[in-house]
Amino acid sequence: MPHLDIDYVRRQFPAFHEPSLQGQAFFENAGGSYTCKPVIDRLFRYYHQRKVQPYHPFKAAVLAGDEMDEARSRLAAMLGVDTDELSFGPSTTQNTYVLAQAFRQHLTAGDAIIVTNQDHEANTGPWRRLGEEGFEIREWCIDPDTGHLDLDDLKNLLDEKVKLVCFPHCSNVVGEINPVAEICRLARENGSYSCVDGVSYAPHGFVNVDEIGADIYLFSAYKTYGPHQGIMVIRRDLGMTLPNQGHYFNGDSLYKRFTPAGPDHAQVAACAGMVDYIDDLYAHHFSVKVSASKRAAKLHDLVGRAETELLQPLLDYFSEKNTTRLLGPRDAAGRAPTVAVELAGNAGAVAQELATHGIMAGGADFYAVRPLEAMGIDPSKGVLRVSFVHYTSKAEVDKLISALDQTL
Repeated sequence: MPHLDIDYVRRQFPAFHEPSLQGQAFFENAGGSYTCKPVIDRLFRYYHQRKVQPYHPFKAAVLAGDEMDEARSRLAAMLGVDTDELSFGPSTTQNTYVLAQAFRQHLTAGDAIIVTNQDHEANTGPWRRLGEEGFEIREWCIDPDTGHLDLDDLKNLLDEKVKLVCFPHCSNVVGEINPVAEICRLARENGSYSCVDGVSYAPHGFVNVDEIGADIYLFSAYKTYGPHQGIMVIRRDLGMTLPNQGHYFNGDSLYKRFTPAGPDHAQVAACAGMVDYIDDLYAHHFSVKVSASKRAAKLHDLVGRAETELLQPLLDYFSEKNTTRLLGPRDAAGRAPTVAVELAGNAGAVAQELATHGIMAGGADFYAVRPLEAMGIDPSKGVLRVSFVHYTSKAEVDKLISALDQTL
């Protein structure tokens, strides 16, 4: 396995060459990543050359439709699913809400849905609201000290009434990577569907959805170096079973069934740039030609190793400070580089102070009110969150730790 070429990586992101951002280190990546150059180039080209209604017979419309189709097919191949099993929406929050409405029509009163209190609100709120419609909502609760989700607790919740299990690949404040394949297997063996919120995990590596066994996998392109789109994989058997939420005449088209509104054509087309970036990164580091999903898997491992090496010193720093409470695991190998800490005072004020040292970070509840409350943290006080991805350099992590020393 080669080492990640951080200089090559950073050359693919115009933000690192932007004068207004010089001298600042970006540590709010969990809220949204920098956009890679292939995405920007595709978006620019679409608005300049293709900004017409796609799929008509004239040339600009043909090219516009081709680029949208290219994005869907290449992303699906990377994620190990069929092209029509992938669809776009304005956000993951909106995609989840549409899914919840489909399940509302599909399930029978008394059926049960399992949710967790480790989630970002986008993947738990829409499902919880179905409790008002006569469905039973069962909460898989985190350990109040560690934020961990225990598989034995899930097993105790599963029975013949449970039709759906909704959970995060990893939490946006706890950071622990949940055993997704095992959870999906338990749900499947129980006769239940699984819905995985991959928003906080996908920036650190694209998964093979077929291999992990998820019935639904959701993530946001603006956190994976792309435009502001929600990307949803729903496997065919489930997707064609749930009631159509789109126009009635699109009911036979899987990728249109859960898109009630027309997609943002330009942003959908630009999503192909994310795959351009993955392919370029693979070609730079590896010479063996493999399938799209295997390229993604190789980069998943390459990026994971680089992020782990940078993350452990930061976790050690917070673990040794008696003025901070580190949320989630202290071992970098078991978590994503999204690090939240509870402070004695208001986290927002500390983030504001860090900004004067050239550190871009956040202090808030990050829409993770339920896990914070479950761990005894006042959401109004919030947590300080510092998050990075593979384009973050060691020098930037060192700068962060130095700024924390001066601020905390």
